[in-house]
Amino acid sequence: MELKKERKAQTIAEHRLHDKDTGSPEVQIALLTSRINELSEHLKEHSKDFHSRTGLMKMVGQRRRQLNFLKDRDIESYRQVLGALGLRR
Repeated sequence: MELKKERKAQTIAEHRLHDKDTGSPEVQIALLTSRINELSEHLKEHSKDFHSRTGLMKMVGQRRRQLNFLKDRDIESYRQVLGALGLRR
């Protein structure tokens, strides 16, 4: 369990805008991306886990909405997030 907490704290530290930032769209997109990647690996081994697949689709949709919000608000930040996380749109 500690490994996940450390990984989450590291992700927040990499993408935050200021010292106490935990809720900006950049941080939320980064956290969703890490969770999506972990769940994708899980589904490669457990292909019939439809409950987890449903959760994955919800997270992908939420990340997409966050990216659309960020694109409308600040296009440069949007491009930086896409480049840093290796997302393509």
